[in-house]
Amino acid sequence: MQAIAPSTPNTLKSLTGTIRPSLSRLGPSRLVVQSVYRSDSVNFPNGVGLSRADWQSSCAILASKVVSQEQPTEKPGAAGGGGAAGGADHVAAVNGHKASIDLDLVPISTDSNNNKPHQLAHRALTITDLSPAPMHGSELRVAYQGVPGAYSEAAAGKAYPNCEAIPCDQFEVAFQAVELWIADRAVLPVENSLGGSIHRNYDLLLRHRLHIVGEVQLPVHHCLLALPGVRKEYLTRVISHPQALAQCELTLTKLGLNVAREAVDDTAGAAEFVAANNLRDTAAIASARAADLYGMNILADGIQDDSSNVTRFVMLAREPIIPRTDRPFKTSIVFAHDKGTSVLFKVLSAFAFRNISLTKIESRPHRNRPIRLVDDANVGTAKHFEYMFYIDFEASMAEVRAQNALAEVQEFTSFLRVLGSYPMDMTPWCPSGGD
Repeated sequence: MQAIAPSTPNTLKSLTGTIRPSLSRLGPSRLVVQSVYRSDSVNFPNGVGLSRADWQSSCAILASKVVSQEQPTEKPGAAGGGGAAGGADHVAAVNGHKASIDLDLVPISTDSNNNKPHQLAHRALTITDLSPAPMHGSELRVAYQGVPGAYSEAAAGKAYPNCEAIPCDQFEVAFQAVELWIADRAVLPVENSLGGSIHRNYDLLLRHRLHIVGEVQLPVHHCLLALPGVRKEYLTRVISHPQALAQCELTLTKLGLNVAREAVDDTAGAAEFVAANNLRDTAAIASARAADLYGMNILADGIQDDSSNVTRFVMLAREPIIPRTDRPFKTSIVFAHDKGTSVLFKVLSAFAFRNISLTKIESRPHRNRPIRLVDDANVGTAKHFEYMFYIDFEASMAEVRAQNALAEVQEFTSFLRVLGSYPMDMTPWCPSGGD
């Protein structure tokens, strides 16, 4: 199991289907977890079984911190018949399912004469054995998209201080990491104050069954990075995430840079690419932390066109949190209707009537039925685009007015799902510095 989430920095990668990590060493202390496409059941390294039952059994064993009963060490000269069952071939079983794994559990203690192990009484698992990790963030494994130095990593650290951040190469891999118990939480961006919504993550929220349990807003501070000794006059191109390039377009022009702009997957990944390939004609737009991590110089600091550049991230978990009323809460929902968008006015009136403020409304194509045809014998066939609507509103699901509003919305819609009810980020506003 240690190979799935090593203590050293790693990157989860997935092509499609089930994640099956395999380790490859890139350097003295860098591990990359790469996946191999598998359409069958999960087969993790270090002996976790092939079936879903084996995987669940392994998770249960880890969560319950069961003490393994090892066979006593065979003494010199003793017969070797009974001691062969212990050691590396130990097979753990939970609820009748066997999983040949090496859990590295604490051995049972011996008496003062070191003769015979104490027999520990078996006990049933309780709810405390499977209790969630502490909310303050310590010991939590948090998945994010990108490489170390990405803004998503900073958001994970702000949301869960002292957490173990797990980089993933794709947004969907971060979802899968939480679903497969490789990570406890995922922190993913959903909108930026300048670039707008990250549509990919809205689609993934609907595809997966994770719950929004919180939000964090992170001021974005872009820097122009290059290798040591490189001057701006030597540059022929700038690479970064598409939104980062768009957010710095005016500043790049003011700097007099006649360079090509090329998009990559993430900002810190751009800095890593320039450093790894020793590209002396290429600069990257990324954070100051990325410059420190990859040994690059900052040619220009705070190059975002607007200091009011903030990205909103949501925290995702396998289970929802209990909504409360003692602090400001926000609730996110998604809905659709068989008769198209004409129901939108009725839905909005359900919130307006109860004085519930909406903070966001987003429409996305209905992938299962993108077009609705309406035939009229006189004028022909009308083609209407079908949409899913995402709404954030300022109220907790523990409030009666929110419950009544959703009860009314449900009457007008054919599909309604609560993505999460969670505390709002109320940290003081602090614009990006360096301008």
